[in-house]
Amino acid sequence: MVKIILDSNFLLVPLQFRVDIFEELNVLLGKAEPIVLSTTIEELKKLIEKSSIKERMQFSAALKLAERCEILKVKRDKSENYDDVIFRVAKELKIPVATNDSELRKRLREAGIATVYLRQKARLEIDGHV
Repeated sequence: MVKIILDSNFLLVPLQFRVDIFEELNVLLGKAEPIVLSTTIEELKKLIEKSSIKERMQFSAALKLAERCEILKVKRDKSENYDDVIFRVAKELKIPVATNDSELRKRLREAGIATVYLRQKARLEIDGHV
């Protein structure tokens, strides 16, 4: 079973592009064990508070999807943003990250951490070795 961290924007993929991320991750990785960091839950809750009605509905649905994942409790230093926490935890645990954030993907790739991302708005693709 391959553990993989999902970030907040990746949890929006099913809502925006009608892609079943859980099924696609299993196809891509064999048997995937999706993990969402407690800080990602915190980020989604903050986004819900300060968003338009349409965005609020999307972030709420993403939060529901996160409930289907293992929640890993982590702390965020004051100097860290949410992507920094994902980067740090992925590096410490040596596990891939599912994200569509190009800057985070670049940082992870440079650190030798595999990423999964949405390609052509239709399918998931892996960058690196799991």
